[in-house]
Amino acid sequence: MEINYEALGFKCGLEIHQQLEGKKLFCNCLTLNSDKEPNVKVERKLRAVAGETGEIDIAAQHEMSKNRRFVYESSSEDTCLVEYDEEPPHGLNKEALETALKVALLLNAKIVDEIQVMRKTVIDGSNVSGFQRTALIAMDGFIETSHGKVSIPTICLEEEAAQKIWEGKDFVKYRLDRLGIPLVEIATGTEIKNPEHAKEVASHIGMILRSVEGVKRGLGTIRQDVNISIRSGARTEIKGFQELKIIPKIIEYEVKRQIEQVKEGKKLVKEVRKAEPDFTTSFLRPMPGAARLYPETDVLPVKIDELCLDRLKKQLPKLLSHKISDFEEKYNLSKDLAKEVIDNEFFEKLTKKFPNIEPMMIANTLVVLPKDVKKRLNADLSNLKYADYEEVLSYLDSGKISREAIPDLLIRKSNGEEIALDIKNYSPVSMEELEKEIVKIIHEKPNLNLGAYMGLMMAKHRGRVEGRKIVELLKRYIE
Repeated sequence: MEINYEALGFKCGLEIHQQLEGKKLFCNCLTLNSDKEPNVKVERKLRAVAGETGEIDIAAQHEMSKNRRFVYESSSEDTCLVEYDEEPPHGLNKEALETALKVALLLNAKIVDEIQVMRKTVIDGSNVSGFQRTALIAMDGFIETSHGKVSIPTICLEEEAAQKIWEGKDFVKYRLDRLGIPLVEIATGTEIKNPEHAKEVASHIGMILRSVEGVKRGLGTIRQDVNISIRSGARTEIKGFQELKIIPKIIEYEVKRQIEQVKEGKKLVKEVRKAEPDFTTSFLRPMPGAARLYPETDVLPVKIDELCLDRLKKQLPKLLSHKISDFEEKYNLSKDLAKEVIDNEFFEKLTKKFPNIEPMMIANTLVVLPKDVKKRLNADLSNLKYADYEEVLSYLDSGKISREAIPDLLIRKSNGEEIALDIKNYSPVSMEELEKEIVKIIHEKPNLNLGAYMGLMMAKHRGRVEGRKIVELLKRYIE
């Protein structure tokens, strides 16, 4: 059914959580997310406490009623006593704070003059202490979108939660290597007009985050929560997004779910739901409120003065969108190709090394070719290093191979083969030599169609000549 979001009184806001590089927020452990076998293990039970309002948060009460045990394990490579709540937190990580402040400035937000760390009650086991440390760092920001400004009321710096490994009937197992990684939380206003607009907003904020040095990259380092409501419905927070493309589908499902509930005369209540793989949502817990917050007394406040802000403003990076435009113009790339190659650490080094090879050729070799051979030949080029690409492109630059040889040579390099000794087997075929062979093969095997002749020629010269050149020559003699 067609949905008129404006007529429904649709309101939507995003919460975007982005991990930062370096050390953890309240200790000196590195943000490795270690994959080593765990060598530390403890078991706990948690209970909820009253927040600053004197009340116990409803979401915390819900979790406590489950009466579950929590098993924690980790590698000592990137965890310490702070993660296990056996040692007080250290001071707020200044590098992480400065990275978060740069993000806030790029979001046009006003930096607070003093940062006070708060405790947020969380007793689902994802924080060993029973609370998450979070700090408001900026307010009243905004971004420009195709539907006008979308406000950014708050930006926080907080510690990442532990990673759930297993959930049983009466216990949950967590891995603690992720716990304590610095996390920027960006909350938008409710100016988002429809599901596609939500995707646009998330994409724009993601672009700003990727523009800042010190922000982690890759799947699992960023996630989005979506808050949705319609008239006569209730605010629902949906968790579990990592890919932008599923945001519109989940929002559309949730709106339709609320419409049906309202039609059936059911009273909706505020709740947190989980995004499922089939784009539906399922109940997770009641919506938490202000009762879960109270001050953190183990971490000193941090003052932000004008000198610090002036220094950070001078260090602000160029936005990724501007860098992409620069790449399009400088290297004569399409916008899509420029987007893909902008973060590739090899591209600019290789274009400087081989000025005689078209930048588009190098860009395709780095970002398009690996996907193509993975799809067609199930070959994985992800283990290739800069030296591998440099070697293969050097053969092209010196005329020892044609560009058609590149896929085969890179696949061989990825398999650990030595290609230098037989590179002569990939030497380009001259048009004169090619034409002589075509005349000969047509004489020896008359009356075949173009496809058959093409197959015979490619079997002999694959990787040494462009297929279109063979077709051009064949057409001269067949037609």
